[in-house]
Amino acid sequence: MKNIFYVLLLLGFSMTISAQDQPKVGDELVIEKTSAQRYTYIKFPKLNILSKRGKVANYKSVYKNSVVIDEIVTKENEPTYVILKKKDGTKFFGYLAKVKANYAEAIHAGELSKVQS
Repeated sequence: MKNIFYVLLLLGFSMTISAQDQPKVGDELVIEKTSAQRYTYIKFPKLNILSKRGKVANYKSVYKNSVVIDEIVTKENEPTYVILKKKDGTKFFGYLAKVKANYAEAIHAGELSKVQS
C-alpha cells in the first residue's frame, strides 16, 4: 500500500513539473545573448539581410528584450513553435513585428529565458 502511495505521489510531482514546461499565450520571456555567431532556434533574419536593409549587422539590439508569446504552433510529431512579439510593441530591427522560435530548444540552448513572476 505504501508503494502505491509513493508511486502516485511521484507521478503527481512529475506531471506538475512537465506541465510547467508547456508555453502559454501571454507568457513573458527574455531574449538572451547567444554564445554562437547567430541565433539558431529563434528565426531572426541573417546578418546580410539586415545590412541590405540599412541596419547594423549584429544582434545587439535584441539582447535582453522582453517578449510575449503571441501564438503557439503545435503539429503532431513536430516541436512546439511559438510566435513572439516585443512586450513594448516596437518591432524587431525596425521592420519585424513577430518572430518564430522553437520553444523547447531555445530555452534549452539559453537563447530564451523565462521571467520569474
